Amino acid sequence: MIKEQISVFDIFKIGIGPSSSHTLGAWRAAQQFTASLKENNFLADVEMIKILLYGSLAKTGKGHGTDVAILLGLTGADPVTFDVDAVTPTFEAIKKDKKLSLAGDLVIDFDYTNDLLFLFAESLPFHPNAVTFQAFLKNGKAFSETYYSIGGGFVVKEGEDSSQKVQVDLPFPVEKAKELLHWCLSTGLKVSEIVMENELAWRPESVTKAGILQHFAVMRDCTYRGCHTTGFLPGGLDVARRAFPLNKRLIGKSDYHDYNSWIEAIRKGGNGFNYTLDWVSCFALAVNEENASFGRVVTAPTNGAAGVIPAVLQYFITFCDGYSDDKIIQFITCASEIGSIFKKGATISAAMGGCQAEIGVSSAMAAAALTECLGGSQRQVLMAAEIAMEHHLGLTCDPIGGLVQIPCIERNTMGAIKAITASQLALQSNPDKAKVSLDAVVNTMWETALDMNAKYKETSDGGLATNIPISLPEC
Repeated sequence: MIKEQISVFDIFKIGIGPSSSHTLGAWRAAQQFTASLKENNFLADVEMIKILLYGSLAKTGKGHGTDVAILLGLTGADPVTFDVDAVTPTFEAIKKDKKLSLAGDLVIDFDYTNDLLFLFAESLPFHPNAVTFQAFLKNGKAFSETYYSIGGGFVVKEGEDSSQKVQVDLPFPVEKAKELLHWCLSTGLKVSEIVMENELAWRPESVTKAGILQHFAVMRDCTYRGCHTTGFLPGGLDVARRAFPLNKRLIGKSDYHDYNSWIEAIRKGGNGFNYTLDWVSCFALAVNEENASFGRVVTAPTNGAAGVIPAVLQYFITFCDGYSDDKIIQFITCASEIGSIFKKGATISAAMGGCQAEIGVSSAMAAAALTECLGGSQRQVLMAAEIAMEHHLGLTCDPIGGLVQIPCIERNTMGAIKAITASQLALQSNPDKAKVSLDAVVNTMWETALDMNAKYKETSDGGLATNIPISLPEC
């Protein structure tokens, strides 16, 4: 049996909000479909495209920007580099002009209402997040492919054989936390060092470090931008941005002009409990307000939970003197391994497991990373991850109006604070006396996901989504 091999750059991906499964994954699926058209020499003969959205992609697709992502993906735009300010204008132009530039090469007629179908009552068995692309050709034939966006920006094509994927020889293969702990104790290496050794199987160390720092730069810029942008979030809920006024109140009259001077200004305010707590919340709010506005973020491990790890990392940088490239790389690599264990043993898809699969996993990742960076042992690192997830078990995904705003944005602040608390508990505890292992909590999370009612899995059919009176079309 082929075991899944996950790199740090699989867990952390640069993309555009608001959802890793509904936006980034759907975007990637559209890109893969246009690539298939080219590979099969069908592109020049396409006359019409139809897109069928199933399950959660249909039910919360508009609120999550699935329609936007798919159309941009079909044009050949890339979420890593595409101008975020051009997202909405490009989408609106396609709808208005009824023209689609397929792969940027072929302009075809496209009617948004008739050619992009939201099949609310239909779901495919493999995964709730499914999309089928149908290309109708000049010769009367059709070419069709179905893709599943399985969380965190990961995409699986129907019928794809995982054994065909290129496998590398990892020096420290890990499926479960007990295997990770075995490698750590037998070698004396930290979790982050195990990750870096495995990454060498894919690329040189210098390339890995440069890539991680590029991802951090996106997190950093997103946090700073979110703290300095005012107004309301798109989508119709009229949710006011809160990071901007909170940053303004906390920073007071301090003078700064860029990220570095901003950090110095924050540090000068002290490190009192309330002050620190407010800043952690501010950091998390900033990222997810950007995410909700089609901003550029890093899936960590998803977009809906994209604020937890940057907030805790920002806490480490600002209040724990962690502002160095080596410390940042250590934090992100350690976090990635915990995310990988949850991906392999359970899920990071809210459509499969509820919000425990997003905020819960990101909180566990952040808790582990912070613990290692603060000098915790390998056992304490895994203990911190376990504590963080243990207290997210059963958390449902019930976005109001199908938008990644309420309760998603505030949940990132909760996940960040829980991560810091879990880290502190682990650092002050003897893990040998722990009653619950990380593997046990991963198994429990998966069992909980299987038992959870479908209406609490990113469908907006239950929870807050049905108990808050609003007048959005999608509700």
